[in-house]
Amino acid sequence: MLNITRRRFSQGALAFGASARGLRAGSSIDDTLRSGIQRRNIPAVTAMVGGPRNITYQGAFGKRDGASGMNVKPDSIFAIASMTKAITSVAAMQLVDQGKLKLDEPVSRHLPEFATLKVLDGYDSSGKPILRPARTPVTLKHLLTHTSGFCYDTWSDEMQKYVNAGGTPPTGVAPLVPLMFEPGARWQYGYSADWTGRLVETVSSLTLEQYFQRNILEPLGMQDTSFILHAEKFDRSVSRYDRQPDGSLKEEPRVMPTPPTAFNGGGGLYSTAPDYLKFTQMILRRGRSADGSRILQPKTVDQMSANQIGPLSAGKLKTANPERSSDVDMQPGATEKWGLGFLINTTPYSGGRSAGSLAWAGIWNTFYWIDPKRQTCAVIMMQFLPFVDKEAVGLLGDFERAVYAAS
Repeated sequence: MLNITRRRFSQGALAFGASARGLRAGSSIDDTLRSGIQRRNIPAVTAMVGGPRNITYQGAFGKRDGASGMNVKPDSIFAIASMTKAITSVAAMQLVDQGKLKLDEPVSRHLPEFATLKVLDGYDSSGKPILRPARTPVTLKHLLTHTSGFCYDTWSDEMQKYVNAGGTPPTGVAPLVPLMFEPGARWQYGYSADWTGRLVETVSSLTLEQYFQRNILEPLGMQDTSFILHAEKFDRSVSRYDRQPDGSLKEEPRVMPTPPTAFNGGGGLYSTAPDYLKFTQMILRRGRSADGSRILQPKTVDQMSANQIGPLSAGKLKTANPERSSDVDMQPGATEKWGLGFLINTTPYSGGRSAGSLAWAGIWNTFYWIDPKRQTCAVIMMQFLPFVDKEAVGLLGDFERAVYAAS
């Protein structure tokens, strides 16, 4: 166990700028991150900022783990969890571009088990769940917008009550659990991206790892992004931590992970800040890689970047598991929307991203945003629970404001 609240870390960093002003700006962001992890007792952070074709900042502070004394580096490897979802969404939209999938067709045309989906419809007198057939077929658009009715139990009291009442608990990749509401009725974070990944595998006849590598990761030069943490890269992986009741952080054993037998479109990728920035830059370039290769059609990027849930609200989540996640409300008092794979803020952040920016995160407190108006994208990676821990969100906000103050 490592009690982070009683220990400070030495840091190492790397910052790049195209001019003397750029170097001063990098120094300002360095100071924000360096002092931030000390003040907020965060073990490690890496961060990167860029425009469509350039890198304006790169930094790394803290320790890889509690025992080695090794500094994190810009290419340190993090578990990025739900930041996988945006890549899965791009994979699905590539298949839409190719005419192999349609946004509004029933998913059951490709995944027959969707033809018999059930919706939770209350409980009987003995407290057992009542399930009824879904009246609305789940579509790819429902999956990409988290309006399918699939819910994670981390943020769904309904899902937890269903399991506690004897319902089948979710297990494995893309569990076939009942829908908590009729498709399209509301936004709720859940297993939608997990099933999007299964849909990509079915239509492409490739595993998700194979599909990602061939069609997204290799074309973008994302050489350190994979569902599999290879042995030669393990030395670059960063320890994970769990917040304890006394506020300290307990380090999880740092061991080589077993390669997965199935790949999850909702989470599971390992990546680095430089790799993921390449992905966000592709979105800024409206679907092109740095060498000009076409990943997505421009109109498809526009679709993904636009509100696709109408009057519904997105992005607000009440935790049902405080050890795993705090309440999620990235912009209190503001209404947020969802595109095809991205959260969209409808009002600007104070001192930060513009209205209409795209974003999401991973449960271990990895974050990114894409600001088309300012032609800026950024990635910041930490590695501890709970998700949106106040110190993680505090450092994210400090970093964002420093990025825009330096631009």
